[in-house]
Amino acid sequence: MKVMTKILFALVLALPVLTACKKDEAKAEKVVVKVDAPTTDDDNAWATYIQSVVQQNVEGVEGAPFVYFLPASAAKDAGMKERLLIEAQNAVARGVIPGNMLVFASPDSKAISGMAVNALGFAEPGAMKGSQVMFIGKSGDEVAVKAAADKAGANFKFVEVK
Repeated sequence: MKVMTKILFALVLALPVLTACKKDEAKAEKVVVKVDAPTTDDDNAWATYIQSVVQQNVEGVEGAPFVYFLPASAAKDAGMKERLLIEAQNAVARGVIPGNMLVFASPDSKAISGMAVNALGFAEPGAMKGSQVMFIGKSGDEVAVKAAADKAGANFKFVEVK
């Protein structure tokens, strides 16, 4: 019995050390590398860019962001655009809880801004309070997305693709 008590006591003493190690590991994992926006329609380059932008802007976000990315290769594919739009509409209609983030991005800024506005239109006014909407696109295209995010009650972030 004394051996079991000593083992439990040792584990209790070791717990703060193990927890501290995990906190240090978590800090080391949060290295963010800034990537410039691609100048081509290469889908892999865009995916890397969007991932970098999202990582730099997740403060206050709980859980993984929901990214709606319309690749350049799909911009002319009506079926893929429709599926992505329906997916975004369904997510917004179900409700976006506080602390979550929706990201809309594409090399085709006009197409993704229209998609974002359409999807955000499925939210009741003020229903997305405490959540975030990020639009990664061209200056000017963000105005309508911001208006839709504001109406839904979400915090809006715009990252301009230059």
